[in-house]
Amino acid sequence: MSAYPIALDGARVDAVIVGGGSVAERKAKALLEAGARVRIIAPSPSAPVQALAGERCTIETRPFMASDLSPNGAPGRTTMVLAATDRPEVNARVVDAARALGVLVNVADDPAAGTFVTLATHRAGDLVVAVTAGGVPGVAARVRDEIGSRFDARYAAAVSALVRLRRRLLDAGARDEWRRASASLVDDRFCDTVESGAFPQELAAWH
Repeated sequence: MSAYPIALDGARVDAVIVGGGSVAERKAKALLEAGARVRIIAPSPSAPVQALAGERCTIETRPFMASDLSPNGAPGRTTMVLAATDRPEVNARVVDAARALGVLVNVADDPAAGTFVTLATHRAGDLVVAVTAGGVPGVAARVRDEIGSRFDARYAAAVSALVRLRRRLLDAGARDEWRRASASLVDDRFCDTVESGAFPQELAAWH
């Protein structure tokens, strides 16, 4: 598989998850953490899945229907659908319905059947690192964890500070100043300054 990674704005994602077990729970939590709106459809959702119900997560206790993905069957345009059942025939119906509408679809236990795969993700504030490994989730998770052990809260603080600086300068129309600040702060020494604790002092020069 030749993967083309992208980062979606979670707040603009309307996702449908078909399935009510542990896989559905994990995928729903990841989407909710990113700010997405989630509909979970399953005849018998588990207690942990039912506990996710809230303002941005609705649970429909019934079998999946193809109309669930159509504009008339959902509150707005479905961005993506994730098939997370243990029944291949149900997952196949989900794929067929999604493809018919041009909706992105992922099949949890058969990545090749869908149009996208989910990635093993490490979050440290505004820093998000995602890893895929040709459909071998254990490898992706192992590499993700190795990355996460280094890119920790220190990087979360540094990246969040850079995000605020960038926004402030661009809002003030100081695009050239942001270019200079970025070139100075995010150079070959960036990781060393973050890990040594020197980054806040370097950042202070641009406030």
